[in-house]
Parts: sequence; C-alpha cells; structure tokens
Amino acid sequence: MRLLLAYQPPYDWSAMLGFLSVRAVAGMEAVADGVYSRSIGLNGVYGTFSIGPTDADALELTLDFPDAMAVPGIVARLRRMFDLDADLPAIHRQLARDPLMKRLIAQRPGLRVPGAWDGLELAIRAVLGQQITVGAAIRLAGKLVVQYGAPLQSPLAGLTHVFPESAVLANADLAALGMPKSRGRTLSGVAQALRDDPRLFEPGREDGVARLLALHGIGDWTAQYIALRQLREPDAFPSGDVGLIKALAALESGPVTARDLLLRAEAWRPYRGYAAQLLWTSLSRSD
Repeated sequence: MRLLLAYQPPYDWSAMLGFLSVRAVAGMEAVADGVYSRSIGLNGVYGTFSIGPTDADALELTLDFPDAMAVPGIVARLRRMFDLDADLPAIHRQLARDPLMKRLIAQRPGLRVPGAWDGLELAIRAVLGQQITVGAAIRLAGKLVVQYGAPLQSPLAGLTHVFPESAVLANADLAALGMPKSRGRTLSGVAQALRDDPRLFEPGREDGVARLLALHGIGDWTAQYIALRQLREPDAFPSGDVGLIKALAALESGPVTARDLLLRAEAWRPYRGYAAQLLWTSLSRSD
C-alpha cells in the first residue's frame, strides 16, 4: 500500500533521515537511498514500512501490514513520529525572539523533532543510552532485538526482527546482554510498568512525565527525552544534556553550565523541545 503523508512546508528531510540513520538498529531499521525502513508490530501482528521524500509537500509511505483495519492508527503514529503536523511558523515566531534561535532557524527552517514509533522501544533505547555513547547504545539495542524480538520475514533488506513485546522484556535478564544489573532491572521494570499501565506512553497525557519519573532508574533527563520524542510535549527539555550544553557553549563562545542553559531556555517556552533540536543539530553541523 502506498500513501502520501502531507505536511506544511518547509520540511528538512535530510536532518530527519540523518538523525534516524545514526540511530538505526540492525535487524529492525535500515536507511538506503534517502529512504527509511523499519519493522513494526501492533497487537502481535507484524509488518514493515518505508518512507521517503517526494516532489510534492508530502512523504511517500509504502506500508506492508496484514491488518487493513490498523492502517489509520499506523498513519497517525507515523504523522507523530515524523512531526508532520507541527505548526512551524508559530513555533518559529516564538523562538525567533531570541537572536540565537533566529539564526539557527534561518540555517535549518524545516527542522522537525524526530519522534518514535513505539513508546516502550524509545524508553528502552533511552535507558540503554545512559552514560554510554550513541554507537554503544545502538549495538546493545541490536543485541536485544535479535535475542528477544520476534523473527520477521520481509523482502526489505536488513529487516529480520521486530522489537520485543513488553511481556518478553519484563521477564528477561537483560543484564546478560552486557550492561550493569541495575540497568537491566530498570529496563525490565519499564516493560512491566507498561503492562501495568497500557497508557504509560500515550502522547498528550497530562501527568505523563510524573509517571515516568516515578519509575525506578528513570531520571529527569530520560523522562524529558521520552516526553519530547514519544509523548510529543513541545516544551520538554532535557536541561542537563551534555550535547545541549556543548552546543550553546560553542555558539556563544563561552562556558555554559546546566543552570545557565535552563535559565536561557525560559525564553524558548512553550517550545523548548524545538529549541533543543536546533541546538543538537547545530552541534552535529559543527563537528
């Protein structure tokens, strides 16, 4: 099935694809020729999708999923994942009151905030990434997918497994993959928390961040990161993020503390999440 997912231009597909490419998990995600592909699962039913740019103001979706009744829900998820409904003009008007943000917006006017296909998957990936590099976290995620994910038959190259179900992860000894036991317990605990509260990662939930912070091993950075990419809170802001601090320091040519960043970010409300994405992207451009 092929569908066009429209958006209000501009849209910086190269930045979105670059973000996803760096974090692509072997066996579950693939990037080739400007197209992102991955396996998906819903209620025990598995499939795949591929998505890429078109000449029109839309992304082209190729969906292979056996349950036709699930298509509207899948499309809604993908619109959130690729931030297709963002009102960038309104966001930019607010952020551009800060001259630094105005300059960054001019450099990347179509920058969106990458989202996630699945809340549990994002939370697991965020916890795996605590205190290690992105590359190391992705390798661990790949081991987890192959070890605990369901096998998938797909004609798309590189897509061999689906991300594990919460029931599997809740009962697994994930530390055996090569991580501290405390982190393995946190991962299993997050999976169990989702089983106890199926709405845990529901976008737009009023108390979403508080519920995440109540989980063992989930601190403010992780909760805010999940809020930004899964709960789709535009003002979510992981203020202690080393990358954000480094980016602001580089842009302003001076030392910056986590407190400095948090105070500066007050001017970016209620779109601090989009300001964070602009800062992260500026850092990758300068490296």
